[in-house]
Amino acid sequence: MILLCILILQVLPFTGAALLFAGSCAFEDSSCGYESDETFLPWTLNEAGHYISVDTSSQGERAVLLSPELQTEEWSCIRLIYQIATSLESLSDPTRLNLYVRQEGESFDCLLWSAKEPSDSWLIASLDLTNRTKKYKIVLEGILGQDKFASIAIFEIKITPGYCIDCDFEENHLCGFRNHWNPNVNWFVGGGNIRNSQSILPRDHTLNSEFGHYMYVDSVYVKHFQEVAQLISPRTSIPMSGCLSFYYQLKQESGIVFTLYIRDTSGFYEEIWKTDGTVNEEWSLAEADFDSPYPVEVIFEVAFNSPKGGYVALDDLSFSPVYCSNQTGLSFNPAEASCNFEEDLCNFYQDRKDGPGWSRVKVKPNVYRTGDHTTGFGYYLLVNTKFTSQPGYIGRLYGPSLPGNLQYCLRFYYSLYGFFKMSGTLAVYIFEENHVVQEKIWSVLESPRGVWTQAEITFQKPMPCKVVFVSWCKSFWDCGHVALDDISVSLGSCQAAETLPAYPGECTFEKGECAFTQERRNRSSWHRRRGQTPTSYTGPKGDHTTGVGYYMYIEASNMMYGQKARLTSRSLRGISGKQCLTFFYNMFGAGTGILNVYMKKEGDSEETLLWRRRGEQSITWLRGLIEYGCDTYHQIVFEAIRGVSIRSDIAIDDIVFQAGPCIEMEDMILHSSGYSEDLNEIEY
Repeated sequence: MILLCILILQVLPFTGAALLFAGSCAFEDSSCGYESDETFLPWTLNEAGHYISVDTSSQGERAVLLSPELQTEEWSCIRLIYQIATSLESLSDPTRLNLYVRQEGESFDCLLWSAKEPSDSWLIASLDLTNRTKKYKIVLEGILGQDKFASIAIFEIKITPGYCIDCDFEENHLCGFRNHWNPNVNWFVGGGNIRNSQSILPRDHTLNSEFGHYMYVDSVYVKHFQEVAQLISPRTSIPMSGCLSFYYQLKQESGIVFTLYIRDTSGFYEEIWKTDGTVNEEWSLAEADFDSPYPVEVIFEVAFNSPKGGYVALDDLSFSPVYCSNQTGLSFNPAEASCNFEEDLCNFYQDRKDGPGWSRVKVKPNVYRTGDHTTGFGYYLLVNTKFTSQPGYIGRLYGPSLPGNLQYCLRFYYSLYGFFKMSGTLAVYIFEENHVVQEKIWSVLESPRGVWTQAEITFQKPMPCKVVFVSWCKSFWDCGHVALDDISVSLGSCQAAETLPAYPGECTFEKGECAFTQERRNRSSWHRRRGQTPTSYTGPKGDHTTGVGYYMYIEASNMMYGQKARLTSRSLRGISGKQCLTFFYNMFGAGTGILNVYMKKEGDSEETLLWRRRGEQSITWLRGLIEYGCDTYHQIVFEAIRGVSIRSDIAIDDIVFQAGPCIEMEDMILHSSGYSEDLNEIEY
């Protein structure tokens, strides 16, 4: 058993009179209702050290700790003091601590936070919990990985009302705020009746006394021009929009720049407030609006011009979901610039002065043409550059106006076919309305032909602008079709979105097989693959998620007629009411067999057939949608049965489990066979 470096003196217990919610625990003489899941390794309470831990002295790789049932209708903050100790630093399967929220009525736990960094001392994590009406549990999962000498310990769990970004600096952990170390200038804790030069103010703002605490930075040790000190908040864990207020004092003898930023996970800084340079030797209130659709850190930055610059003090940070400026929020809703073209063109438009332009079309599922990306049998936009009377024809599709000085992530799917050279056949421009200027921000280079491929672009412009999609035919002999679907715009960078925890009931197979298992693994099993399947005229050309990612499929050439491959989900908790399962499937090939979806209840030997497709359906990915109910533990089984020939590959991708009934029911235009009388028909 590895010995944890328990630095009790470095991490003092939580103090102060902050209101605690149920679920808080210091593990001093009990586990406060927290219990180990008996299916896995046990967590052990160490009363002498006041912590609970799990280590590799027990046989197993996973330990799960469950809180008592909780219910908080207010926004709350979980602060967790923990330590991960390992003997090996770099492993493909590192020791990890995960925190989930298990909500009543949900089949899956929602991952809120994960950490794998080993440490010789205690660390703190601050995690926001939105207000919720349903009961829930906190689930702490320790994964010990491949390390033979590893341990995970939890020193304290504290749940308080309010936001994690709120702080009065009265508690020893400073709400998880940290100083970015600089050899010459740093933020320090002041107050607390410390009678030395470190306390630059007689009173804090919270208690208005010498016993209260605050944060401050001064210029005593500044050695270089523009020395910078940064105080960094804990990273937000869920989207937040509203007003951040705080109190500050500023004594300025020689230029001080005091700025407030938010910084996303990709390192992008956005200034949200700056002092006007006015000297404030009394506590003054400052307010700043901000919107963070993705995790961000709030950074208080002070830059000095000389050793006699002065000082800045900071106290009583508070967040409110109501904007400081009394606005109700952004006047712009990103959904207004998004469209799947199922109903109409949404807020997109085009001018047809140069030709026919983009058409909204629908392809009946068949073996010759790729359907839309959204469902496989819906609408998308198509432009045929061969309709032009001369080379160089441009088809412009304009999006709605986007406010300036905001960062956007643009995502869309495109498909090209009929071109010899794809480079430049589709491009995206930003049209700045005030300057009537177009700037190219993306153009296609090479991509799989006839496959819906995802593109994503991060951009920001100071002035209002529009996104413009342009198709181009370079010569009469090299023209073709350009298809466009599922355009979406969101705030923040595309890279920041990738850091969010995955939706708990979703599997795209991009990072593995998720929690799906197979009874046996051989050549006739389900296989994870990217790109086209080996056998021609069967299987997909690419995955559904991005066009260049992974999916699961059966390789018919390795199987006998009637042979089965079964992919089984992990055990799902039953809930009262309906559940909705969506997925995408590809059944293309003259000899295609059967795809079944079963539900298997725990303890039952029989399985319930929920959904079935037989025979060739379409060359495209089609959406499957199943609404079912089960109030006990159960599993979902995807069963593929090989058809009469080697051209019977079957593939699945993008599986999503959701609580509640399906919002829309599946389009029942498909019969036992995908063939129809109008195999090549396009509806305009």
